Amino acid sequence: MKTSLGFPSFPVTGGWKFRLGQQVYPPKSVSSEAAPPQGRNPSPWMGAIRTLVVYIAMTFLRRVALLSRRRKFSRYPGARWVNCAIGTIHASIALLVLFSLVHPSRAYAANPDLETVLTGSRQRIEKLDYRVTGRLTRVEGNGKRTSYKFVAKAHWFSDGLLLLCEISGPGSEKTSLLLHMSVSGHVTIEAALAGEKAASLLPFERWNDQLVGTDFSYEDMVESQFFWKNQQLLAPEKYGARDCFVLKSMSGSQDRTYYDSVTSWIDRGILYPVHGVKTLRRTGQQKEFIYYGLRQIGGVWSATQVEAKLQGKPGSSILVIEGGSGKANLARKDFDISRSSAPGENIK
Repeated sequence: MKTSLGFPSFPVTGGWKFRLGQQVYPPKSVSSEAAPPQGRNPSPWMGAIRTLVVYIAMTFLRRVALLSRRRKFSRYPGARWVNCAIGTIHASIALLVLFSLVHPSRAYAANPDLETVLTGSRQRIEKLDYRVTGRLTRVEGNGKRTSYKFVAKAHWFSDGLLLLCEISGPGSEKTSLLLHMSVSGHVTIEAALAGEKAASLLPFERWNDQLVGTDFSYEDMVESQFFWKNQQLLAPEKYGARDCFVLKSMSGSQDRTYYDSVTSWIDRGILYPVHGVKTLRRTGQQKEFIYYGLRQIGGVWSATQVEAKLQGKPGSSILVIEGGSGKANLARKDFDISRSSAPGENIK
């Protein structure tokens, strides 16, 4: 079963319960950037480009030879020869530009590991169709705990991901969120916050606010970083006992996000994140995510718990998935936030 809550999915089958502390690995700091691994196979377009260059060069030389033989028959042989040579060069450059537009080189074609990691991560999100229940707990530095009931459902449609979640506080207050992520990673958030009677578009200025006082933000509920254009594979590392790809996703000016970059440690064997660090724009403050209880159910790898910890802030927050379904067969009608935010109504 897979979810997309700012971290990978969780296995959810009715009646399962999990305890904290499973497969805990010691946190590691973000590694410094390293050059992509060497020795990769060349891009499949390199041969075609080399052939085109040779063809252009031969055409140019043949044109020069013909022009040289005809110079003595021209009224202005010097000028005519120069103009024709320049015309040949311009035509050659135009052909190269046209070739690059018709067959643009892929950003990851020369690095199969990068393509493998991105394809696996995106496909995981594009197959989402789940309902889950669990709890979201804020653990203070002194050990004090505040828990909230967490209910969510998500489905990938032709135009992207829809995720509807509801968080109920210790009292009767309730927060409902509807997040939409397009196929290009563009995110919009609607929210019906505690005390509000109707949902409205959440301003971007609030995306980094704490979600019901926890270390998770509104933006952390989806994994848009895997759809950003700027992706770099850093040197491989171990995280705990796991051999990992290290993927650095960097936001651009076109990406609506509070994060400058997200670095993910992804298990090489199962292509599933075990650790992540998000770096905020401007301040450079980091938020760490640790994934516990990884297991495979029905051929699908997932996590049962995710812990979020903000740099320089005591304590942490933990999201635990206790039950649900990974094949919910959801439709668009199941994502009506107006029904979820209505008094007495809950996500079903």
